[in-house]
Amino acid sequence: MTKKIVGIWAQDEQGLIGKNQVLPWSLPAELQHFKETTIGHNLLMGRITFDGMGKRALPKRLSLILTRDSSYQVENDRVLVFHSVQDILDWYEKQDKNLYVIGGKQIVSVFEPYLDEIIKTDIHASYDGDTYFPESFDWSVWLQVASDFHPKDVENPADFTIRTFVRK
Repeated sequence: MTKKIVGIWAQDEQGLIGKNQVLPWSLPAELQHFKETTIGHNLLMGRITFDGMGKRALPKRLSLILTRDSSYQVENDRVLVFHSVQDILDWYEKQDKNLYVIGGKQIVSVFEPYLDEIIKTDIHASYDGDTYFPESFDWSVWLQVASDFHPKDVENPADFTIRTFVRK
């Protein structure tokens, strides 16, 4: 397998991706997809996203945190803290696993030029929240190569579609 940098996120019909630093919905099937896709790989997120997760590293994944705060530290051997995009790219080149860019908004924007693939979940509903996917994202360079629809059910209150994109 060739390693790659992959953007992975879920958004509602309005482009909402967060509320108070957490997901504004509960879709266990979508979270299971996220887990199955990212397990054994590396996750990149901003400090705000990591703080919103209760500063908890997800099992069987290494978490990379990008922050401007030079004093920010995490006492966990599954968490690495970086202060520049270049430091992350240098680290990425020296290892052999995928890097999943999971958010938030600023991190997705900064890593947009480096993404090899996108896995985006479109939730077919609208929620309340305060963080939206970057409007400036350039979708013209992406080609959708897969789409997988998941109907709502007892545990998942909204339909959603997982779409995979590659650079044209």
